[in-house]
Amino acid sequence: MNEALAILAFHQVYDPVSGNIALSALIAGVPLYILFIMLAVMRLPAWLSALVAMLSAAVLAALVWGMPVGLDVSATTEGMANGLWPISWIVLNAVFFHNLTIASGDFDVIRRSLTRLTEDRRVQALLVAFCFGALMEGIAGFGAPVAISAAILASLGFEPISAAVLALLANTAPVAFGSIGIPVVTLGLLTAPIIGHGAADQTPVTLALSAMVGRQLPVFSIIIPAFLIVVLAGWRRMLEVLPAVLTAGVVFAVVQFLVSNFIGPELTDVLAALVSMAAVALLLRVWKPRALWGFAADRGAVPAGATARLRSVGAAVAEVVDPPGRIVRAYMMYVILVVVILIGQMGNLPFFSGSPAGNVKNALHTPANITADFKCGQPAYKLCPNPWIGPTATKDAGAFKFPFWRFQWPGSYSGTSAKPKPEIFQEPQIVTKSTAYPITFTWDFLSAAGSLVLFASIVAFIVMAIRGAPLRLFFTTYGRTLRQLALPIMTIAFILGIAAVMNFSGMTSTLALLMAKTGAVFPFFSAVIGALGVFLTGSDTASNTLFGPMQAFTAKQIVISGHHLNPILTAGTNSSGGVMGKMISPQNLSVGAAGVNRVGAEGEIFRRTIGYSLILTAAVGLVAMIQVYLIPGIIPTLS
Repeated sequence: MNEALAILAFHQVYDPVSGNIALSALIAGVPLYILFIMLAVMRLPAWLSALVAMLSAAVLAALVWGMPVGLDVSATTEGMANGLWPISWIVLNAVFFHNLTIASGDFDVIRRSLTRLTEDRRVQALLVAFCFGALMEGIAGFGAPVAISAAILASLGFEPISAAVLALLANTAPVAFGSIGIPVVTLGLLTAPIIGHGAADQTPVTLALSAMVGRQLPVFSIIIPAFLIVVLAGWRRMLEVLPAVLTAGVVFAVVQFLVSNFIGPELTDVLAALVSMAAVALLLRVWKPRALWGFAADRGAVPAGATARLRSVGAAVAEVVDPPGRIVRAYMMYVILVVVILIGQMGNLPFFSGSPAGNVKNALHTPANITADFKCGQPAYKLCPNPWIGPTATKDAGAFKFPFWRFQWPGSYSGTSAKPKPEIFQEPQIVTKSTAYPITFTWDFLSAAGSLVLFASIVAFIVMAIRGAPLRLFFTTYGRTLRQLALPIMTIAFILGIAAVMNFSGMTSTLALLMAKTGAVFPFFSAVIGALGVFLTGSDTASNTLFGPMQAFTAKQIVISGHHLNPILTAGTNSSGGVMGKMISPQNLSVGAAGVNRVGAEGEIFRRTIGYSLILTAAVGLVAMIQVYLIPGIIPTLS
């Protein structure tokens, strides 16, 4: 029995191909090459591309890296499980919430309220593409903001290809906190064992990463609105609406910074977008552009001073005039979402946890709840013996906690259920000594961000029901959302499977050791790698999944001024840089083209966005370099 257990143990090897790290890294990248070729060249479905790439990663892990088949299967299935929970759970409920707003008519009311504020095309682009697009990114993400904002712009009379380009350009600064913060949450989930002291550090690591990204992207939140208008109308005409540009960008950036640093990633986009929209709306009450700017087709079509009627590309569209009370009710759906998530995140706030705000490790906890009295003690192979965050399950007014359960993933442990022993070990080059690398899975139904969005949806539907919505609407909308997301959920699960098997087999570490040779300039390349990941997958979440662990591993191999490069910076830069690759991702190009009914025009859109993507990606890399070498104190630490 002991001999069998000894055979099961797997010690990672980082140069399995002829003892050469470069050749080994070349082979380790095969799953990524497959993903790229199938997605970008062969234009095959994302779920199929991810499945084939995942299977190739599992085969390489067993045949080249020497991972036992049982552990290989265990790592792959655990990754797929993480793709379903919590990742797909958030996506499912976020899109469900958005679909509820469509079913209730609230979405159309909000759209009309935005377009009625001004007839100036530049300000319309700000409101729809930047502000409203950011709100859609915060709620739904995964292509929905581009499709929706591009379609709205086209319906208002914007040239279809230009509408798609504007929507793609605007869908940058908010992306890292999209879908209720899922890119950063995923990054924290996968890098916690590397950056912290194990999977139990997921919450502080996630919040530190949220703070890091929130100290990079606000720079671009200020720049992007101006960039948007320059692309649309030119530099001089951008200056004519500079008050609106600065209001939208600066307000968004300030809220983005505050929420990401002091609350967490989940509400960053939603709050920043709502406050930015409100700020621009208030500005338009006291300020108007000196001269209205529009398209040639607008001339003679819209009388001076009109605010409620605009022409689409071919025909006039009479807008419905919504009473103020109806507009308020529409926005209340999003207020409900914000309030419910804030209540759920209350335990994350330093002034609720009783710890100083400057100490991320001690101040930020999992959401508060009165369930801390519950007792639990399950066997190790089923549920963790102590399902609490914090040292004890005591009832404390300053730190009530939701219960959660951490599983030792089947097939990856030996020994008795009372004393399970992990059978995967990281080795020197990555760690200082041979160290167990356990495969665990956390189930936290009450506190998960996806659950909070579902609770908000239930509360919002109660309000809808009071207004006469039938109960079946809730279930039919949820069923339609499930069907809508079936393939994306499969894709997410397969991509998480790729990341897990590459991490636990040592393939990611092999890539990291090669990347470490870039040395002092690696922070710049962190942004490039992130953008490449989003270009490949179309998702900042998927990019963080594929490359986040590698970024963290690589940072630990690089010494700058006598200290290891902070993995919080490199992992965070992966997400920040990744957002700049979204405008050239094949999937998002297709979404943008479809949104304006120009299927087949992806190549033209790509040619108009590739230059912007390269410039902005390089700018993120430069910001990361400045933070490392000039203002290192801005980088969060886990103390």
